[in-house]
Amino acid sequence: MKVHVQSVNFNADAGLIEFVENKLNSLERYYDKIVDSEVFLKVQQTSEKENKIVDIKLNIPGNDFVVKKQCKTFEEGVMLATDSLKRQLTKKKEKLRAK
Repeated sequence: MKVHVQSVNFNADAGLIEFVENKLNSLERYYDKIVDSEVFLKVQQTSEKENKIVDIKLNIPGNDFVVKKQCKTFEEGVMLATDSLKRQLTKKKEKLRAK
């Protein structure tokens, strides 16, 4: 699967990008028809500790899944977002099997 990572308001290091790609590639175990994904990593300019926003869009034939998480670290946000996507992909697969 092709993973497009874009960082907004900061420069992402190679370790973070690799972490995101590994997490998203693991989603192929749950649903094998994923075309690609777009990941937006944003830093909000606020005084709050939870100023990291992770926005993930999975492109799947027929529809797209979008998840947005706001956390203290990008790693935590990516993990929460991929967990949410796993649940959505599992539901979609179960619906297809039921037909």
